[in-house]
Amino acid sequence: MTTFTGSAAILPVGDPTTAAAHYGALGFTVDRSGPYYAFARRDEVTLHLAAVDRIDPGTSNSAAYLYVSDADALAAEWSGAGVAGQLVDPVDTPYGMREGAHIDPWGNLLRFGSRIRA
Repeated sequence: MTTFTGSAAILPVGDPTTAAAHYGALGFTVDRSGPYYAFARRDEVTLHLAAVDRIDPGTSNSAAYLYVSDADALAAEWSGAGVAGQLVDPVDTPYGMREGAHIDPWGNLLRFGSRIRA
């Protein structure tokens, strides 16, 4: 049986150069792969940023869930990054996670969460 070794969300962006700067400000290392594609990496997470001609941020269904060690610390870091988009502060969930979110300028939802500490 084949073993899965990882996964990566592919997020549509209007302009890879702007997306590279955006995700770089969020602490990702971004490598361009030609004019229409980039890879954003941070620790064990990789996001693919793909240029798409027509994106409606109000109707985008693209999302990724990022498991992090401290959702509050990440929210504070991203709040200070000064990037466009929307940040939703973390809250406790009934299923034992503390979760927040960032919606980038192209409507991609990045939910992030960490286990609630006992």
